[in-house]
Amino acid sequence: MRLPIPRDLRELPREVGALVAVAFAVAIGFGIVAPAIPGFARNFGVGRAAAGAVISAFAFARLASALFGGRLVDRFGERDILALGIGIVAVSSALAGLAQNYTQLIVLRGVGGVGSAMFTVSALSLLLRSVRPDQRGKASGMFTGGFLLGGIAGPVLGGFIVDVSIRLPFFLYAGTLAVAGTIGLTMLPREPSRSKASVLDRPERVSLGQALKNPAFRAAMITNFADQWAVLGVRFVLVPLYVVEQLDRGAIWIGIGFAIVAGVNALMLLPSGRFADRHGRKPVMIGGCVISAAAMVILAFEQSLPGYLLAMLVLGIGSGMLDVAPAAVVGDVIGGGGGRPVAAYQMAGDTGTVFGPVITGHIVDATSYKAAFATTGGVLAAAAMLVALAPETFRGSAQRDGEVGEQVVDVLQTDRKPDQV
Repeated sequence: MRLPIPRDLRELPREVGALVAVAFAVAIGFGIVAPAIPGFARNFGVGRAAAGAVISAFAFARLASALFGGRLVDRFGERDILALGIGIVAVSSALAGLAQNYTQLIVLRGVGGVGSAMFTVSALSLLLRSVRPDQRGKASGMFTGGFLLGGIAGPVLGGFIVDVSIRLPFFLYAGTLAVAGTIGLTMLPREPSRSKASVLDRPERVSLGQALKNPAFRAAMITNFADQWAVLGVRFVLVPLYVVEQLDRGAIWIGIGFAIVAGVNALMLLPSGRFADRHGRKPVMIGGCVISAAAMVILAFEQSLPGYLLAMLVLGIGSGMLDVAPAAVVGDVIGGGGGRPVAAYQMAGDTGTVFGPVITGHIVDATSYKAAFATTGGVLAAAAMLVALAPETFRGSAQRDGEVGEQVVDVLQTDRKPDQV
């Protein structure tokens, strides 16, 4: 018995389904290994800060190598760099499982971060230029959903696997990455299928300089920065401490709150993507920023268990909206492709993930949780204002019929030189 699939999802090109499968395989493996990393590092006799540095090494390597990954994508194409990036992460993970000292572990995790940057840049670039403009929101939602489902299932499995062996998760992660790489090489073409409704029929790639001239692209970067600051940074680092120290609740409530965010986020992905593909990106981006900011305000001013749970529900709504619209804007701007703009967009999010917890952590130490959450709400509100001032990159029915948005034409026709592509 086949499950009924909505027509608009059936019309998505096959690259989308393949990339969703790749995302799920990568995310479930990462979820398996994540719980093991701090404990494995501590086995080498290092302190908690050094154990945390193993995680930071991966994040900083991703951030530092993203533009390099984008340059490789522009030169060699998405599919091959996707497979190479996944291969680097897989080999480094397997070797990390065999590490005999702390130095080996942290170096190998850093190498894995480089491979991760190559994979994520190439995957998102391929996704965005494989679909029509009126499919980018839905496609981004499905791609994020693959990561989300894998990210939910992985840690559940990882908790049991760590009890068997602290090294085993690294090998299982390498195995799921091998599956992801195989899917990429066998199911993804070297060049994505082109639609007559594509923004660009020519193969030129957009340079980072050209993309940055577009205020909509800059607004998408800032929105991704604010979203990752709040959702991946503050939520994963500050909220658990807030629940235990400020609300005086057990760790089970951390898990419940996170499950609420993840569940609501998943429910919001496709509706938000459809809305962005019918009515434009700006309403979804502004709404996502404002709603996520409201969640931070609730955390700041309603410091109770019901307030915390309500804030997690509201954050799930806002983050679900922000998981689709900013990426769709990037796709509208780069049209025919551009690895370096995608890399810059990714770097903006990674920067928020890295620095959001650090800055808000210092605010908590100096003042209070209330001030830290209010600051995060302010970052999101500022992003909403920038989006409001930026042009809309999607023009509804006109662009669905194959017309190119004026802002996209402007940025691509300005100062185009052979060495900028």
